[in-house]
Amino acid sequence: MSETKRGRILMTGAAGGVGTFLRSGLAGLGWQVRGFDLVVPDDPGRTEWLVGDVGDAAALDAAMRDVDVVIHLAGIPVEDRFERILKSNIDGTYQVFDAALRAGVPRILTASSNHAVGYYERADFRDAPIGVDVRPRPDTYYGVSKVFVEAIGSFYADRHGLQVASVRIGSCFAEPLNRRMLDTWLSPADATRLFDALATAPELGYEIVYGISANKTAWWDLEPARRLGYEPQDDSDVFAEKIAAAEDQAPDPEDPEYRYLGGRFTTRVPPQD
Repeated sequence: MSETKRGRILMTGAAGGVGTFLRSGLAGLGWQVRGFDLVVPDDPGRTEWLVGDVGDAAALDAAMRDVDVVIHLAGIPVEDRFERILKSNIDGTYQVFDAALRAGVPRILTASSNHAVGYYERADFRDAPIGVDVRPRPDTYYGVSKVFVEAIGSFYADRHGLQVASVRIGSCFAEPLNRRMLDTWLSPADATRLFDALATAPELGYEIVYGISANKTAWWDLEPARRLGYEPQDDSDVFAEKIAAAEDQAPDPEDPEYRYLGGRFTTRVPPQD
């Protein structure tokens, strides 16, 4: 991997939580990172920064110049009213794909989510991890938008020959915060390893991969990502005792946070204001 040539990455949503982890991690591996977001973070580090909205085609055209790979993270990251999800997550994703096509950028790595398959239950896959070939079961309008992300990526790969990977990102935090996240955790370091592997994989057509660390209790099949060069090095098990002590009781099997892959997203409703 150290001999792989790394160029310029355009990262939409680079000021967000996952973007903050990735922009520093990927820069440390030799990528030139161009951030694109509505705001400039307090500490952009080595990131070149452009302020803009993914709904602005002219701003996207400027951002795509001299770019080798797009990492598309921009969007509303939680449940919201459908019209807001439609504008930001669905139309915004279309705008990013179309701008990449206009600019001749060959590869797009998109942030899908565990919430695209959030209604799968723990009991559904006791004997084998969840593969990428299961039907989508979104748990929210947000999850629906991530199914769209996967679908438009497949379309642009087939129609236009773009190289696309959709990453069903789990819980990407410095450490897991609860019992469910022991299953779905993606460490910041492994997130960097995953997106770097996808950005440098020599053969990429269209892929859906799961974005988690090598967790002992993982629900998902990591083989598709490993086939593309991802080698996770972290395991949420090191936090298991800490979380067990904090929760101080056995999990309720009927609690949505424990029962469903999407956790409490399965019970969330859009805000009314």
